[in-house]
Amino acid sequence: MLPDERFRRILEIIRKNQSVTVQELVKQIGISESTVRRDLAALDKKGLLHKVHGGATSIDAGFGVEETVAKKSLKNVDEKRRIAQYCAEIIRPDDFIYLDAGTTTEMMIDFLTEKKASYVTNGIMHAKKLMDNGFRVYLIGGELRAVTEAVVGEEALESLRKYNFTKGFFGINGISKKTGFTTPDVTEALVKKTALSHCLDAYILADESKFGRISAVCVAELDQAVIVTGKLKEPSFLKYAAIKEVLE
Repeated sequence: MLPDERFRRILEIIRKNQSVTVQELVKQIGISESTVRRDLAALDKKGLLHKVHGGATSIDAGFGVEETVAKKSLKNVDEKRRIAQYCAEIIRPDDFIYLDAGTTTEMMIDFLTEKKASYVTNGIMHAKKLMDNGFRVYLIGGELRAVTEAVVGEEALESLRKYNFTKGFFGINGISKKTGFTTPDVTEALVKKTALSHCLDAYILADESKFGRISAVCVAELDQAVIVTGKLKEPSFLKYAAIKEVLE
């Protein structure tokens, strides 16, 4: 296969999936690992993709328009449900919980049974759902960001600084070995960062689509939280982060 044809195939796969590993390209295109790595380096130099450890991401992965909650809620539903159930089951009676805005963190509420724990959230729908289900819930104040239905801003940060959480559960847009946990919006990133820094134990709820993606703003390094995911498709991430796989 000629280089131009290989480049075209690689870019097609990247555009479709937003990220890809070297091994996936080896299988899908039928070329050697060394050839894949050379091609990724060449395409990265041309500015056509981002070469990352073990693969590559789309040049605009995570940097475009952020999807609405409604669209996100339809993706990877089975995996999100397994992640959410696991996280709900590790909550104990004396826990003071931070529940970040996000579709997987919201799904946790369907599996919560611990009524003696207390919950703080910046998710508007999370707060309502917790209240409707009879949980003790505190909604932080601030500006409402419509696209994610999350409360953000300086007032939200000030609210969070007074709390010390036993456990925090967070949504994220990208997980990269190079840039850590990332999200597109700076105001939301600051809320996540502040809340995470006030957690004794922090958990990132991430389906397979988040790995290898890079968004605009860093929230934390990979060693600052436990990643809860489904089946980990790129084991090399285990060198950089504590990861709990929730298998089917």
